[in-house]
Amino acid sequence: MRQTIVLASNNQGKIKELTRILADLNVEILPMNHFNIPSPEETACTFVENALLKVRHVAQLTGLPALADDSGLSVDALNGAPGVYSARYAGENASDQENYQKLLHDMSNHPDNRSAHFHCLLAFVRDPQDPTPIICDGVWHGRLLAEPQGSNGFGYDPVFWCPELKTSSANLSPEQKNQVSHRAKALAEFKARYQQLYGQ
Repeated sequence: MRQTIVLASNNQGKIKELTRILADLNVEILPMNHFNIPSPEETACTFVENALLKVRHVAQLTGLPALADDSGLSVDALNGAPGVYSARYAGENASDQENYQKLLHDMSNHPDNRSAHFHCLLAFVRDPQDPTPIICDGVWHGRLLAEPQGSNGFGYDPVFWCPELKTSSANLSPEQKNQVSHRAKALAEFKARYQQLYGQ
């Protein structure tokens, strides 16, 4: 029987990436806006706590299994910022461009320390009180560029240098990105654990 999983996100970029990577699982993935669910406030200071907050919120309101992705960019020279505030680094409702331009501005005093890491924390629960959620973590190591490059992807992709393929993340095709990204790594772990759990 095909299981329906509610994705605790309305971010179209994330929805496309997750749906594409999980296409070979026998599941139907529906975004939370399919149910007209309000987004929960992400009040925690870690990716894992925010992911659990979101996934339990969605499972509670839909009565269905739920999957949440909390992800962001961590920059060494900025003590891990923007971190959990990546989507609103330049303020609430900031655009992707506003966020990465603020980041480039904040990095202007750190010309020699450009190391940065994308983190993706996935949480899956079968129901709101699930005592053993599946939690998966993926990390993508790279460097910040001085200027944006490329037009694919979303978020900080234009200013993130991918060392494996020697270009910006925003210059990668979806297929290339889904082989090396933080989200791809976390989702690969999730798929393996989901298949173990449900025998798919």
